[in-house]
Amino acid sequence: MAGNTIGKIFRVTTFGESHGKSLGCIVDGVPPGLKLKKKDLQHDLNRRKPGTSRYTTQRREEDSIIIMSGVFNNFTTGTSIGMLINNNDCRSQDYKNIKSIFRPGHADYTYEKKYGIRDYKGGGRSSARETAMRVAAGAIAKKYLFLKYKIKIRGYLSQIANIKCNFDNWNIVDKNPFFCPNLLQIKNIKKLINQLKKQGNSIGAKITIIIENTPIGLGEPVFDRLDADLAHSLMSINAAKGIEIGDGFKVINKLGSQHRDEMNKKGFITNHSGGILGGISTGQNIKINVAFKPTSSIKIRGNTINNKGKEVKIITKGRHDPCVGIRAVPIAEAMVAITLMDHILRYRAQCFDIL
Repeated sequence: MAGNTIGKIFRVTTFGESHGKSLGCIVDGVPPGLKLKKKDLQHDLNRRKPGTSRYTTQRREEDSIIIMSGVFNNFTTGTSIGMLINNNDCRSQDYKNIKSIFRPGHADYTYEKKYGIRDYKGGGRSSARETAMRVAAGAIAKKYLFLKYKIKIRGYLSQIANIKCNFDNWNIVDKNPFFCPNLLQIKNIKKLINQLKKQGNSIGAKITIIIENTPIGLGEPVFDRLDADLAHSLMSINAAKGIEIGDGFKVINKLGSQHRDEMNKKGFITNHSGGILGGISTGQNIKINVAFKPTSSIKIRGNTINNKGKEVKIITKGRHDPCVGIRAVPIAEAMVAITLMDHILRYRAQCFDIL
């Protein structure tokens, strides 16, 4: 299976399955001399990990990160950083009764048709469990980007079902289990999630990522456009189905005179482009919306086929998120950080001397 690595200079390679012994990753390209401790990574891993509230999956994993290499006396050495997270709360028996059945909406069918074999326990490599290592790698990038460039990468839940969470305050986001930035909507979200859990159903969501203090000049003008690479990294997250940068799909109904970002001697007057023009960052805030589909593992009976082509009924039991978009906030932040870190290092290599 190819495609386990992202990045050109800052390169992240992950390995492991949902119900395997461990998850792991190798991070190449981290500059030497960055002060790095376990707690720098553990904060975001704790934001992402399962079992932290009654509103997400009840699988309980500590997600305690083990730094295997690349750090000496709490400083990066410039060599590859190897990291591991052990799986401790697998319940593989939950999947034995559906090991020959293709769960609708999952990667079961495509994996088996492509490879002729698949790990049915929790989805194996296709499980969102794999994203724990992305969050660990992203935490390294986040720290470097903030220390060297004051870049802030923060996300929040902006919509779940028809509940729109208008942004109020960053201080609210990490103080509730939904990463919701609006106190008035938390009660409504709790009610919705409880209803879904009783029904055995799930719902989609939209999260918003804001990048502040982005330097001018990140990104390339053709294939490696910053917006294209951000879309690539974010769409690699499980269940991600749509990306908007800046005005996104609102541009469909806008005139050129409305959408263009006019300038004066102080800079840009508006930011409809979302901080990227011609694939290159403008220095303005970058705004990204990501849409996540509803969890496919639900307890409502549905139609599918088995690996013999026979039509069957299926109910997916086990511990699953009623809304995967909730825990996707730290994952999306991590993927943005990985992409920006790579482009920062590429910019330094080519254009560092440009005034």
